[in-house]
Amino acid sequence: MKKMYSFAYLVMLLLLPAIIQAQNELSGIIKDAKSGMALPGVFIYIPDLETGAVSDVKGSYAIKNIPSGFFLIETSIIGYARQIDNISIKGKTQKNYSLTISQAELQEIILTGVSSATEWRKNPVPSTILTQKNLLQNVSGNIIDALQTAPGVSQITEGPAISKPVIRGLGYNRVVVVNDGVRQEGQQWGDEFGIEIDEYTVNRVEILKGPSSLSYGSDAMAGVINFLAPAPLPEGKIKGSILANYQTNNGLYAGSFNLAGNQNGFIWDFRYTKKQAHDYANKYDGYVWNSGYGENDFKAIIGLNKKWGYSHLRLSVFDLKLGIIEGARDSATGSFTKHFLDANDADSLGIAPVGDYTKYNNYPIIHQHVRHYKAVLDNNFILGEGRLTVKLGLQQNYRQEANDITRGDIYNNYFFLRTINYDAQYIMREKNKLSWSFGVNGMGQSSEDRGIVFLVPEYNLFDIGVFSIAKKTMGRLTISGGLRFDSRNLQTKDLYIDSNAVRLNSPNAKSINRFTAHQSNFSGVSGSLGATYDVTENVYGKLNFSRGFRAPTIAESGSDGIHDGTPFYEIGDPNLKAESSFQVDASIGINTEDFSAELNTFVNKINNYIFPVKLASVFGGDSLRQDFASGLPAGSTFKYVSGDAVISGGELTCNIHPQVVTWLSFENSFSLIHAILQNQGDSTKYLPYTPPQKLLSTLRFSCKKINGVFQNAFFRIGMENYFKQDKIYYKFGNETVTPGYTLINAGIGTDIYSNNKAICSIYISGNNLADVAYQSNMSRVKYGDTNNVTGRMGVYSMGRNFSIKLIIPFNIKN
Repeated sequence: MKKMYSFAYLVMLLLLPAIIQAQNELSGIIKDAKSGMALPGVFIYIPDLETGAVSDVKGSYAIKNIPSGFFLIETSIIGYARQIDNISIKGKTQKNYSLTISQAELQEIILTGVSSATEWRKNPVPSTILTQKNLLQNVSGNIIDALQTAPGVSQITEGPAISKPVIRGLGYNRVVVVNDGVRQEGQQWGDEFGIEIDEYTVNRVEILKGPSSLSYGSDAMAGVINFLAPAPLPEGKIKGSILANYQTNNGLYAGSFNLAGNQNGFIWDFRYTKKQAHDYANKYDGYVWNSGYGENDFKAIIGLNKKWGYSHLRLSVFDLKLGIIEGARDSATGSFTKHFLDANDADSLGIAPVGDYTKYNNYPIIHQHVRHYKAVLDNNFILGEGRLTVKLGLQQNYRQEANDITRGDIYNNYFFLRTINYDAQYIMREKNKLSWSFGVNGMGQSSEDRGIVFLVPEYNLFDIGVFSIAKKTMGRLTISGGLRFDSRNLQTKDLYIDSNAVRLNSPNAKSINRFTAHQSNFSGVSGSLGATYDVTENVYGKLNFSRGFRAPTIAESGSDGIHDGTPFYEIGDPNLKAESSFQVDASIGINTEDFSAELNTFVNKINNYIFPVKLASVFGGDSLRQDFASGLPAGSTFKYVSGDAVISGGELTCNIHPQVVTWLSFENSFSLIHAILQNQGDSTKYLPYTPPQKLLSTLRFSCKKINGVFQNAFFRIGMENYFKQDKIYYKFGNETVTPGYTLINAGIGTDIYSNNKAICSIYISGNNLADVAYQSNMSRVKYGDTNNVTGRMGVYSMGRNFSIKLIIPFNIKN
């Protein structure tokens, strides 16, 4: 890690200069296009500068102390169509707006996941945007669960607290998660390892599909999910909010307190969140033993917004303690069983007491404790004819898992991962509708295994990439593309144990070499070239070609042990080659005041696709191996191999929002994924755990104002239909056909005002109103023990669940 620290120090030197710019200001008046009345409360935002303003009661706004340049400006308020403009700012610049009423998002949305802010319609990369409104109006237990309605996005789950994102059938390390401007790194290779982000800190989610996001490094073969925090408050404001959420199924209660401000360019934003939930329930299983969890999170942002740019320090703590759903059952009654010590202090199983299911803070020995600490220094300097952005991040991830009651509260698995992220980019000022950026970024990692059960070796990793991205607009045609080169060095360490599987500090004559040190070097080129074309004012087309690159994970290259999340014995291969992919995306869309639709199609060819296969015994049947230190029985043996795969499909969205009845909208989306391994027989033809076809429909009724008390009110009712998934990896019997199912959801909400002042917002939602008993093919608890009484295998997902959210805003200085 010394090289990494030295590199970080050199990058820090870039933070010293503050380039002084001339005084500039953007101001104007915002009105309702139909009535001509002034519009207060409109947010005017410059994403590339992370600064903005809110219009006052006269509709006036002013953004001061900003640099000169050509910037994308976003204007938004609930109930009106979002407006995007490219504005040249020099000196005192005036821009007035006339906004039209619209309850529908017309997709005029900025994507900050690219090198600089870009109009959605001008970006050829397929993408989906979720706003804070989308997140608040739905029921979720974690931030990934909140994304389940996005087209082409699904989740791998292991109970309500653990969700991993999947984009177009690819997950784990093939999805890069970005938070606070840097890659989130927390042992993504594990089934039971979720994403360590407080959902209430997220203001906006941008999902970029495919390997086209060159500014985030290798691995993003599936795409990037960028979680964005709220923008800093306008100058002179101090405000906060209190959020409370209760959910009926698992008794989840959550509270979140926020305080933010901006005084003379000094900005701050603090948030504390606490969650607690007992076991969840469904129609077939009743309460599911050991599915409760508790979460404590804290986040702080402090920084400066000045005419030379901005510098923000972001600090966060994520602390999650959760039970592990084993799904073990009593053979006679079918009831869930729990571990306890018998008279001889041996591990025994007994029926879980009924009263324990609804207890909070009830974490038996079988549990996980996850902590994630992160510090990010995010800088944006106006420098010469452009902007220099410099980001430095430090992350520390602790994952502890206890699964042996005879050892007490001792963690069998204890992974510690330290990551340093670095990123420096220079974005040239747009000239003649040509924008260009180049940069370097990567990470250094050091992983330690502090447990007593060993699955992967300790390792050091260093990753560096250089890239360049350009965009040119010529009338109706916009062409964008770029290239990236990545190099990664992975060095694993020796591990010696004695005959009792106890770690040794140094080898001796009787020691066993549990892991043998090895070094791997990977390098590859990624690229993207795409175009968007406005056929008419309302019709557009997009075409994009991209190439991706991903080095094997530590699990794929170095595993040698029982993976308790499966539980199988896994063997990695240090000789695996890096994956590479070539993807083609084609889209066509229409966007009018009354109707919008888009069809996205894609084909993704992956070379050296890495996946596990079960090994056969020379005596017939499965090859079984046991790791005695784990305390687990022998498991089937899987080894990571590679082959070629082709994934194809697409998403269709269709939204009806007639302007003659602005209170009505009908939103629909359909997702299809077809994933195969090439040159395989029928039983091994399909990639395992591929998401099924998904059809979502929501009918929404909205009202901007009712008697001046209820504003931005809505009622929605929707359907989630998941089709039967029989295109599975049949050979080893580890994946089974999953029947289709339909879930009915509904919600109602409003902002409550008094004397033209927002008092609170309330959202009441219901998921799975018909209380359907279902299992997702992406759920790992589907493959638990069979209930001998009912004959049903595994554990079912959450049943009917009602949620009520109350948000109370307050202003200290307005």
